Amino acid sequence: MSAKAQKISRRHISGVFLLNKPLGISSNAALQKVRWLYRAQKAGHTGALDPLASGLLPICLGEATKFSHYLLDSTKRYQTTIQLGNSTTTGDVEGETLLEKAVPELNPDMIEQVLAQFTGDIQQIPPMYSALKKEGRPLYELARKGIEIEREARPITIEQIQLLSFTADSITLDVTCSKGTYIRVLGEDIAKVLGTYGHLTYLHRIKTGHFDLLPEYTIEYLESLTEQQREALLLPVYAPIDNFTKIQAPEGRAEYFCRGMESNIDHAAEAEVLVFEGDKCLGLAEISDKKRLIPKRVLNL
Repeated sequence: MSAKAQKISRRHISGVFLLNKPLGISSNAALQKVRWLYRAQKAGHTGALDPLASGLLPICLGEATKFSHYLLDSTKRYQTTIQLGNSTTTGDVEGETLLEKAVPELNPDMIEQVLAQFTGDIQQIPPMYSALKKEGRPLYELARKGIEIEREARPITIEQIQLLSFTADSITLDVTCSKGTYIRVLGEDIAKVLGTYGHLTYLHRIKTGHFDLLPEYTIEYLESLTEQQREALLLPVYAPIDNFTKIQAPEGRAEYFCRGMESNIDHAAEAEVLVFEGDKCLGLAEISDKKRLIPKRVLNL
């Protein structure tokens, strides 16, 4: 089939799809597949997962991309397994073995005491195998050339770590954490405090912000549906911030709001609110202490 015959017509479609990303593909590849299936003009994901990680990857289509950064900044929850006894160059099974050390005899109390040290506000040094940039170059490019540079520790928050199970040389955890947390680094650091080395063999995201993983929402499932059935799976454009206060636009001012114009409003000051006209979401706004409705993100629906 020629490239011309394969070309699809893009359409203006908006909403959020809660993809269960499979192992073995990048977040961008998963994003492009979902975008292609929906024939969407515009799409973006809300926090990358490594190819060797699976789970929840919310995909924002069309106008929903205006709210995607709220999910990028949100709390995430993962289930992960740390293989103890050796570290790797990448912090997971993709890398080459780096250091080896015997695993001490594990017991629940010992593990729980170590996990407690990583709960709350902590500092974490980002890994070399990451997309963070140094002078415009991703660190992973330098790491692949065997170059390691000094990285500053960054503040993160581990809201909770639950021990799910353990064996003689592995532990499986449920971790809820802030944005910017590298679970690979957390696994390495936990292993070191346990008295050995470690790397991840499993990483699965089960929650992003207020969204929970829907295991059946796979790429294969999406492929099996008609276009109409796929559209029925989309959450509203404003789903990433559905927990925000919702208000109605002042009477007769909806059109002005959509033009980005301010209005008077009888409502207490509030940093961010979703503005509606009936059931239609017009966008995101701020209400100033002078009771002015100030558009911040206007939707084009």
